[in-house]
Amino acid sequence: MTDTSAPCPQETRPRRPGERALTALGLAAPADNPADSSPHLFPDGGAWRTEIPSVEGPEALSVVLKESTRLDVPVHRVSQGSGVWMLTDAEITDMAGACAARGIELCLFTGPRGTWDTGGSTRTGSGGAGLRARGHDALAGCLEDALRATELGVPCLLVADEGVLWTLHRLREQGLLPADTTLKVSALIGPVNPASVSVYERLGADSVNVPSDLTGHHLTEIRRVSGVPLDLYIEAPDDLGGYVRMYETAELIRRAAPLYLKFGLSRAPGIYPYGAHLRDTALETARERVRRGRLVLDLLARHGADGGISPLGSRLPGPLNRFSLQKD
Repeated sequence: MTDTSAPCPQETRPRRPGERALTALGLAAPADNPADSSPHLFPDGGAWRTEIPSVEGPEALSVVLKESTRLDVPVHRVSQGSGVWMLTDAEITDMAGACAARGIELCLFTGPRGTWDTGGSTRTGSGGAGLRARGHDALAGCLEDALRATELGVPCLLVADEGVLWTLHRLREQGLLPADTTLKVSALIGPVNPASVSVYERLGADSVNVPSDLTGHHLTEIRRVSGVPLDLYIEAPDDLGGYVRMYETAELIRRAAPLYLKFGLSRAPGIYPYGAHLRDTALETARERVRRGRLVLDLLARHGADGGISPLGSRLPGPLNRFSLQKD
């Protein structure tokens, strides 16, 4: 049987899923509007990078590195969700060294968060203040984690509080954190409109994890006001909606570049805060996240949409808009 959705040899543009078959039936989708495409790229000229999240320690990282080699999945960044303070110095140094050897950006979560401390509001129906750092001591704990992590060679910090983000950015500008430290905003406080994304950029964010339920139109709206790299779960954990958007990946890149494709995993148990009691789950889910990445890359290749990936080893976001620090 002939695959009527296969692209013609003359086709140079990416095709949509099932495009030729649907066109033959008179069900063709409307043409893309060029105005919907993002005008932004990473400074290396790439439109997208990859991230493996929930890599909770050296053993899980080893699994990710082994599987990414076996399945030929390029990895630009790995991130961890339990927090810097859940790792020993030796574990952090091990992870930083292994990532540096492969040109992979290591991102560790900073400090205390509201969902784990003694405040009860996060357990109410409203969710209270969520993951934000409650009080001066929680802020101080986040800074302590940031300073410790960067001293041990960690190049990227994951934050879930606007005040923590602004404070870390100020420390970076004053030279108390390395100048090439990157700050990543967590999906758990991800902004959902153009103005809020712009605010996070100006507070110091170098990449912003927007919620995975944003539509293509929402992403285009954001790109009309901000060029900060966005992070988006192509498959989201259940506590972030459990969305599986693999077939939309090419369109998400078109509208949201520069974009980190995050290969999450739905229908998987939570593992934060991680410990040895969750070892088997952490390792098996790490392995499957890399496999999910391979599935997305294969799908992009079948549609002729796998071009535009940043070179491996690329990590910096390029020039971004910031609030002035002159009066601080």
